[in-house]
Amino acid sequence: MAVEPLSQKEIEDRLAELPGWSLDGDRLTRSYRLASHFAATALVIHIAQVQDELDHHSDLTLGYNTVQLSVNTHSVGGAVTELDFQLAHRVEELAPGHGAR
Repeated sequence: MAVEPLSQKEIEDRLAELPGWSLDGDRLTRSYRLASHFAATALVIHIAQVQDELDHHSDLTLGYNTVQLSVNTHSVGGAVTELDFQLAHRVEELAPGHGAR
């Protein structure tokens, strides 16, 4: 099954299920603030593992105690697809309760 870009309405509906995530231009984004640099680094490692499992990768930025993600689907011209939301849901399973920044 081919991956297709989602409509603006589909994106908005899916974002309603992912508090803390937003659309920034043509990318889904989310920031997490953690208790320490070590905790933030550990989250990045776990996210990297999930991305390899899904064969779908985001841009990750590690700060002192923050992790920022930004993702879209390059194979459809940089649009947001269901693959991006699958990744977002998996990341949320790794970091429940961490506040958006």
